[in-house]
Amino acid sequence: MPHPPPTPPTPRDPLACLDQRVSVCRACPRLVAWREEVARTKRAAFADWTYWGRPVPGFGPPDAPLLIIGLAPAAHGGNRTGRMFTGDRSGDVLYQALYDVGLASQPTSERIDDGLELYGVRITAPVHCAPPDNRPTPEERDTCRSWLVEELTLLRPTARAVVVLGAFGWQAALPALAEAGWSVPRPRPAFAHGTRVDLDGLDLFGCFHVSQRNTFTGRLTPEMLRDVLRTAAGAAGLR
Repeated sequence: MPHPPPTPPTPRDPLACLDQRVSVCRACPRLVAWREEVARTKRAAFADWTYWGRPVPGFGPPDAPLLIIGLAPAAHGGNRTGRMFTGDRSGDVLYQALYDVGLASQPTSERIDDGLELYGVRITAPVHCAPPDNRPTPEERDTCRSWLVEELTLLRPTARAVVVLGAFGWQAALPALAEAGWSVPRPRPAFAHGTRVDLDGLDLFGCFHVSQRNTFTGRLTPEMLRDVLRTAAGAAGLR
């Protein structure tokens, strides 16, 4: 199934310009090779799709007061559809919860042109390419950090709260937030589900990742996820 080409950015839309630049990045050879190999070989269930096969930019309005930071796109999810948390079971859980708390226009996210809108929320990741075994290396994480720093800097005027999904995202987000100008305590706060840290006007929340390992075992339940999103939405002024 073909995906529509990205909308050409304009000089008046710096976040769209950033998304365009992210989508053509080739900085990490291992990730480039993997994402493109997956796009060629595909999964049998998606044999009729034209995979995105590129870095996946953030998704959501450019003036979002709430930011959600994940880990990286899934090989047959975002790497297939071209949108964060779209087309895989982790996305099914996340978007259902966003819809349940009034932050999304619909409970499903299947393809880039399905009409889904986020209300005051932008979703991104510290690594924009699908990694083998869902595990980017520390070097790949650090190479990709400049994109997250630039995105956070552009969102700084409106950002009021951030939800980080998982320990990997937490470890990547803290130095990026510091580089973008927020005051991060030292020693840096440890990740835990439900933790809340005040970064001098920005509320930072930890949440278990919406991976199948967590959701299938009950480590993260839908209600636990909704609770974090509700609280973060309140901190962001969205409730």
